[in-house]
Amino acid sequence: MKTPHILLVVGGGIAAYKACELIRLIRKAGMTVRCVLTDGGAQFITPMTLAALSENEVFTTLWDLKNETEMGHIQLSREADLIVVCPATADLLAKMAAGISDSLATTVLLATDTPVLAVPAMNVRMWQHAATQRNVAQLRGDGVQVVDPDSGAMACGEYGPGRLPEPVAIMAEIERALGSALSTPPAGGRGEALRGKRVLITAGPTHEPIDPVRYIANRSSGRQGFAIAAAAAEMGAEVHLIAGPVHLPTPPGVTRIDVETAREMAAAVDVALPADIAILVAAVADWRTADAADQKIKKTGGALPVLQLAENPDILAGLASDPRRPALLIGFAAETEHIVAHAQAKLARKRCDWIVANDVSGDVMGGQNNAVHIVTGQGVESWADLPKDQVARKLMEKIVDAVR
Repeated sequence: MKTPHILLVVGGGIAAYKACELIRLIRKAGMTVRCVLTDGGAQFITPMTLAALSENEVFTTLWDLKNETEMGHIQLSREADLIVVCPATADLLAKMAAGISDSLATTVLLATDTPVLAVPAMNVRMWQHAATQRNVAQLRGDGVQVVDPDSGAMACGEYGPGRLPEPVAIMAEIERALGSALSTPPAGGRGEALRGKRVLITAGPTHEPIDPVRYIANRSSGRQGFAIAAAAAEMGAEVHLIAGPVHLPTPPGVTRIDVETAREMAAAVDVALPADIAILVAAVADWRTADAADQKIKKTGGALPVLQLAENPDILAGLASDPRRPALLIGFAAETEHIVAHAQAKLARKRCDWIVANDVSGDVMGGQNNAVHIVTGQGVESWADLPKDQVARKLMEKIVDAVR
């Protein structure tokens, strides 16, 4: 088997230090790696460090007479099996989207027909800015695989999406992008069972604002949905996870989109289509306040505020009637009584293929275990109480059997 060759473009940001660990993981996986270091990246890490770790020459400038006599930027762009841009700064993403070639890195990226994987890292406001999101959408439309950043605390002191994923998660994306089987498949020989399938998963709660400090929510932790996303990725699927406000790490090999409200989740589901399989695990709030207050609502001498509620979009029913409806559409039902009966009614009402129902009257929401009933048009299959990761694997095995 040909040894995969990675060209790693290191952008300018504090997250550039993680490139060192990424190089180690790439080489440990049996791949070779060469590095292009941008001027910004060189402010955080040295060419000597990258050269020592990769055991290859590091390229920093377009104006190297020897290399450019040999059209070095063309050669670099063609000899790699995958180009990884990590960290991909807002500046790099913008230049990639616009086709600007004002440096060795951007010239290599413009001159290549090799698959490109971009791993963004930047301040939360920069990531959420309309210009960055427009550039990301353009790049994805052009065929670049852009990994959504993780959420968390940042070097600048702010919190939110924009953190570079951990190197082990980036390595999983590299392996998937190469289509290689370097990871050990899960038991049962199903490591490639969903290769080529696009799986859409929603997870967690939604928060519906009442005012700037209060919101309507539920106790969903997102653990079951995240476990299902991890199991789907392990089986080789292209997984897009739309997550409500939870504090969970992104599973390796999963593209994550963070949202807050039900309407944001519905919009993200629409953008993520088409998909072969959709598993809507999220506990979406049924209602929101009709008019969220711009300022904190104050107590007024005992008079209680009146909240007018409006119904949120029904994401599952909307997806069932969408022309782009996935071939297998699965909903979840969190119930406190008459679990199976309510799930059967929901299956008919929502017009999906399966309902996974569970009793949440105990500590299931936020807990580690789950006991579920799989309700389909053919009957009901009840599973004993299991850890959520085991429920996830068992569900994905059932899905594999259904889509074969």
